[in-house]
Amino acid sequence: MSLLAFDIGGTSVKYAIWDEDRLKEKGSFLTPESWEELKNQLLHVKETFEKQFFLSGVAFSAPGAINQIERQIEGVSEVPYIHFFPIYDELEKVFGLPVSFENDANSAGLAEIWRGAAIDKSNVLFVVLGTGIGGAIIVDGEIQHGHHQLGGEFGFMLLDGERTFSELGTAVAMARRYAKRMNIPTNKVSGEEVFQLAEKGDDIAKEEVQTFFHYLVRGLYNLAYSFDPEVLLLGGGVSNKPDLIEKINEEMDALFSRLRVPPYRPVVELCHFKNDANLIGAIYNFMQKHESLEGYS
Repeated sequence: MSLLAFDIGGTSVKYAIWDEDRLKEKGSFLTPESWEELKNQLLHVKETFEKQFFLSGVAFSAPGAINQIERQIEGVSEVPYIHFFPIYDELEKVFGLPVSFENDANSAGLAEIWRGAAIDKSNVLFVVLGTGIGGAIIVDGEIQHGHHQLGGEFGFMLLDGERTFSELGTAVAMARRYAKRMNIPTNKVSGEEVFQLAEKGDDIAKEEVQTFFHYLVRGLYNLAYSFDPEVLLLGGGVSNKPDLIEKINEEMDALFSRLRVPPYRPVVELCHFKNDANLIGAIYNFMQKHESLEGYS
């Protein structure tokens, strides 16, 4: 049996088949403007693949707060039309197959627990550094959703009394600050470009890179001492920066030199999976939710 997986994002919807213990037939399409359009696109992909594979279910990674009891997506996201209606029921009717949903950051965390950098660990914080900051809390190998389905929404933490972790500790925010100081449109410079400018000696870029690491490390430090995980795993676009962990450790050294010696130093590592993380985690979530199905016990 095979599973069909979708990762719904604000820009695109990725998909793949899980067959013979690996992802196959990976593809994507632009995220439609309406629910009806999305539903038709999802069904088209399903009908295409069922000609070749015997599908036993459909696994979704999606933005927002997934309410597993009410079987709907709550909260807010860049895909507003998927929220607050019985999306599980509607898609199960459309597909004629069982479906599962998990939040995108939680899905990425599950991928790391199942097959990635946290495969031998049971208590992990997964931190996604993107446009904002999200993540997943994994305790005893299971996602902790929280009372309001907001577990892992680390980006809402206030780091300086006024501004949030997302406003201060992302490469996207770094690029926006640089653009503002240079009096250029914010869409004219990326985080990657600011890193490159800093390496070439641009003083403003160097200051903003330092600000980025200053607040990123303080956010990670606070998370480490709030949850006491075995490791903090970093994902998201900036995790592709080759010297990211080196720079984090340098800033951690500077922080610890000014503190009374805490009981332990947080361990920060990179995630194993990159672009496929959400799809793989969605598959694992389906397997957990549908253990009674033949082949997934």
